[in-house]
Amino acid sequence: MVYLNYNNLDEETQQHLLSVSKEDVEHKIGESLKEYAKENHIEYETVLYEEAVKNLYSYKYVFNI
Repeated sequence: MVYLNYNNLDEETQQHLLSVSKEDVEHKIGESLKEYAKENHIEYETVLYEEAVKNLYSYKYVFNI
């Protein structure tokens, strides 16, 4: 679960969530993403970013108001 303060959803918080998601994706499927990027001639960072954004939807969020 990700706990967020409802009053603090600024750019910095969003970037932090994205970086946490990127680390999570790299840990889970990093090697297969690298292979996919290489096979399809796509930049690894682009593939990682897209998967990290998708991964954000799998988190459960709790908002403190």
